[in-house]
Amino acid sequence: MAFQFEILKKDSSSQARLGRIVTHHGAIMTPAFLPVGTQGTVKSLTPEELAEVGVEGILGNTYHLYLKPGHETIARLGGLHRFIHWEKPILTDSGGYQIFSLAKLRKISEDGVTFQSHIDGSEHFLTPEKVMEIQRTLGSDIAMVLDECVPYPSSHEYVMASTKLTTFWAERCLKARRSDDPALFGIVQGGMYRDLREESARDLTRLDFQGYAIGGLSVGEPKSIMQDVLEWTAPFLPDKSPRYLMGVGTPEDILHATLQGIDLFDCVLPTRNARNGMLFTSRGKISIKQARYAEDPGPIDESCLCYSCRHYSRAYLRHLYLANEILSSRLNTIHNIYYYMELMKEIRKAIQEERLSQLCQTSIFRVNGLQEEQSDQRQTAFL
Repeated sequence: MAFQFEILKKDSSSQARLGRIVTHHGAIMTPAFLPVGTQGTVKSLTPEELAEVGVEGILGNTYHLYLKPGHETIARLGGLHRFIHWEKPILTDSGGYQIFSLAKLRKISEDGVTFQSHIDGSEHFLTPEKVMEIQRTLGSDIAMVLDECVPYPSSHEYVMASTKLTTFWAERCLKARRSDDPALFGIVQGGMYRDLREESARDLTRLDFQGYAIGGLSVGEPKSIMQDVLEWTAPFLPDKSPRYLMGVGTPEDILHATLQGIDLFDCVLPTRNARNGMLFTSRGKISIKQARYAEDPGPIDESCLCYSCRHYSRAYLRHLYLANEILSSRLNTIHNIYYYMELMKEIRKAIQEERLSQLCQTSIFRVNGLQEEQSDQRQTAFL
């Protein structure tokens, strides 16, 4: 089935909207959170476990899959969906974030990006056309244009040149696109400068993309600036197209962005935090490694119905973490992904029932901005 996006309902008190993205591999109800599966796996979980907690789509990393095992290898094995045993939608990024995160290993020109592999030091050249070829070969459902994610802080002069380059690359991606390619999203850049964000959004929305992303945020800037940039940029994106905020993913950030009309989110936060023993709950984030949980018989969250909370105690999860057992990562990740899926489900329900403003006032968003539960924050001994 061809890519489609339908707005089912708009919130009367904000820009939030309830929608549905339809792809060849199924539908995603929006607003939605896509867990990050960088190398063809959401770390520690099976596809069946992802589906069981309600995940409707995941994100794959073009750069990493290109290097290992290689997009052509994946194609010969039936494409990315078959290779990783995932039958639902996959969004693949372009490698633009690696231009930012692996800055010491790359050189940017108008033609593309030359970089050294972080694996073996071999040299590679990524162009807009090559990025389209890789994502086409992987068989993803949603592809992203090649862009430059600029660091924070950066000068206005540098960001202006980078933004123009991102637009130029986006045009080349469109020209290289074939009729049977994945849906293609443009990426708005512009750093933390209002004039450049507006210019980028205006230039990209003149082009025929099926969706639009906001990139270059959550790169070290203060949260207040991130929120300002989002509020400047979102109004310039077409109402009829899905809007994707890249790499931003705390519960409170997701809610704020939903109020601005954002439909898609991804972030490593729930999975990375899980592996580090940081768990999301309805009472705030908890660090399971703390000594106060050594003999705690209760679940991670008394109100949670995930597999981990139904079967295991905080004391056992602390033990697993301190013992460096693989099961620690698995059970913690099941819980955090389940938490995020329930969070998005509650946001969608609130939009449908015209009570999103009331949801904004509930503890689920107030407390998860805290680093720990308020009580006994000083008790940090691990042993």
